[in-house]
Amino acid sequence: MQNHESTCVVANSPISTRSRMTNYHRMHVPGVTWFFTVNLAERRSRLLVERIDTLREALRYVHARHPFRIEAMAVLPDHLHAVWTLPPGDADYAMRLRLMKSWFSRHIPAGECRRASRIDKGERGIWQRRYWEHMVRDERGLERCVDYVHFNPVKHGHAARTADWPHSTFHRFVAKGWLPADWGVAADYSGSFGERDNPQVSQDP
Repeated sequence: MQNHESTCVVANSPISTRSRMTNYHRMHVPGVTWFFTVNLAERRSRLLVERIDTLREALRYVHARHPFRIEAMAVLPDHLHAVWTLPPGDADYAMRLRLMKSWFSRHIPAGECRRASRIDKGERGIWQRRYWEHMVRDERGLERCVDYVHFNPVKHGHAARTADWPHSTFHRFVAKGWLPADWGVAADYSGSFGERDNPQVSQDP
């Protein structure tokens, strides 16, 4: 499948061209950086925000055993977007995602709908097996991916302003002075990186 490099785009939008107080060099550390989109199996579910504390615990569990840096992340009701940087020499992002998903699933009461294939394998039916990934290759690509992550709740109609969505690292950026609090307000978004024009699709083993 074709891999579109550095294509996290918030295109034709004021937020892609307006002056910002961002210093992405300050937040970025050496190592391979990846953009991910991970979806629930039931796309109408609100499980991720209803169990946001469980998801945070899952991330802490993985991070304590296999460190990584969260450059940006936004959790929506039925999917999440994240930009992670792995330590130098470590490329096993798939293992980290697998552990996050499995820890979360183990701490959610059973009862979700499952296909016969999952029942036969003893699998839960919370997450989609597939996820979308994209290697971030330069600072411009990082900026675009971070912008996409932070603006995504507005794109999906969950908030009128980026600042109104609580489950996002956008608030950390504002606190550090990297973005103004009014960033991403009433923007005219067009773009679909990570959802339809997917650069690369992977699947849990």
